[in-house]
Amino acid sequence: MTKEAIATSNAPSAIGPYSQAVRSEGATISVSGQLPIDSATGAFAGDDIKSQTRQSLANIKAILEEAGAGMNAVIETTVFLTDIAEFADMNEVYAEFFEEPYPARAAVQVAALPKGAKIEIRAVACA
Repeated sequence: MTKEAIATSNAPSAIGPYSQAVRSEGATISVSGQLPIDSATGAFAGDDIKSQTRQSLANIKAILEEAGAGMNAVIETTVFLTDIAEFADMNEVYAEFFEEPYPARAAVQVAALPKGAKIEIRAVACA
């Protein structure tokens, strides 16, 4: 699988660990939004945004590994936050899971998420 970052000065530069756009080849894997639920306990990994972000991304990683892919195959994510003020803390943990070329990304604040989660993340990958 090849993945190439697409960047232009005709649009705002990335302000975090993501690409403006990504061109890829291969089969697409769409990962449904992942809540920060630890599959071993059925409970949230923690009450803070960092632990919840880490768990949501760990869940995506596990799903991709099951599909024969890894986090480096992710070309796009959507991050749903219940408090956009926690963006910087989420972004810090998010950066631990990805390397350049970063996936394209959108991050939005929502009124609520299932089970009272602080975050939900979905991903699209190519294997």
